[in-house]
Amino acid sequence: MKFLRDLLDKQKPHFQKGGKFENLYYLYEAGETFMFSPNHTTAIKGAQVKDAIDLKRLMITVVIAMIPCLLFGIYNTGHQHFLAVGEAASFGDKFILGLKLVLPIVIVAYAAGGIVEAVFAVIRKHPINEGFLVTGMLIPLIVPPTIPLWQVALATIFGVVIAKEVFGGTGMNILNVAMTARAFLYFAYPAQISGDQVWTYLGDKTPVDGFSGATALGVAYQASTEGEAVTTALASHNASIADNLYSFANIFFGFIPGSIGETSTLMVLIGAAILIGTGVGSWKVMLSAFLGTYAMALLMNLMAFNEYMALPAYYHLILGGVAFGIVFMATDPVTASQTETGKWIYGFLIGVITVIIRVTNPAYPEGIMLAVLFMNVFAPLIDFYVVKANKKRRLQRATV
Repeated sequence: MKFLRDLLDKQKPHFQKGGKFENLYYLYEAGETFMFSPNHTTAIKGAQVKDAIDLKRLMITVVIAMIPCLLFGIYNTGHQHFLAVGEAASFGDKFILGLKLVLPIVIVAYAAGGIVEAVFAVIRKHPINEGFLVTGMLIPLIVPPTIPLWQVALATIFGVVIAKEVFGGTGMNILNVAMTARAFLYFAYPAQISGDQVWTYLGDKTPVDGFSGATALGVAYQASTEGEAVTTALASHNASIADNLYSFANIFFGFIPGSIGETSTLMVLIGAAILIGTGVGSWKVMLSAFLGTYAMALLMNLMAFNEYMALPAYYHLILGGVAFGIVFMATDPVTASQTETGKWIYGFLIGVITVIIRVTNPAYPEGIMLAVLFMNVFAPLIDFYVVKANKKRRLQRATV
């Protein structure tokens, strides 16, 4: 480590003001900060409030919370492949195959986004911040493992540039960057991002006879259009390949086809516990969003114009990416509501809108993606009226 430290110190003058690589200083600074703790301290005199949590620790905590989803997603990718082809395999074989498919997606997402971050840092002459640490992990977890790598790169670049950099960078964006990237893929390349039929084959170009790779939401929508009870359709789906593939337990634990990190509600809840325990994620947003989802699903049960609306309300809490979106997307501290009352309203409406989109709009069987982006836009408005109401109440008390 001393050799590396000496090497960096020797090259540093070339990147400082007056050096031949002056314009690339922030690239050097990013590499130095990544490998070593910065040696600068606050120089302002006087009383200061200090906290051990900075942006880097905040972002790393979120990444750690996503690791259970990532590891399970890697295993499940291999598991679904061997299930589709009808071959028995060990845990190690499933994990290794999943790693071969998932790891390149993670690498491409980080590489594409990192390049964009570096370019904007050089142009704007500001340090490269740690905000993309989370986005670079989120994007691979919300796409299916068979998605082309060039689409991952394109979506990542689109999300970072359009949803973040044009607003001024980390802390300035109004839309969740990862969800924006997924929305881009959904509307530009729906066949690859929808997840429907992607598990029919993996590793070769020959579809597996008798196996449908449709996701649970795809099965639910198809059953609704045919007038079949959704729970019945889920129970009988791919019965010739595996019994109860879409049982409630399998859906909750995540042993089903779907995006890499979204299938396991259990792993998402572990991540939620980490975020809440460390104070990084808002439990108010999470709880209110789950309550909104459940309440709206119950209301749909009462109306039940179709079989999808009649689906038991608790299924909506574990189907698709609802849990993942609520825990890791809706709680984004930049794009979510900032006021305490606003967090309850913001989260609840995300759950409500998710179910409405799911059961009433056949074009968008998921719902959570558009719900989060829609409420990102309205979060400042919610906070505005919450603050306005607080000021009104205080003025009334003051006059009394």
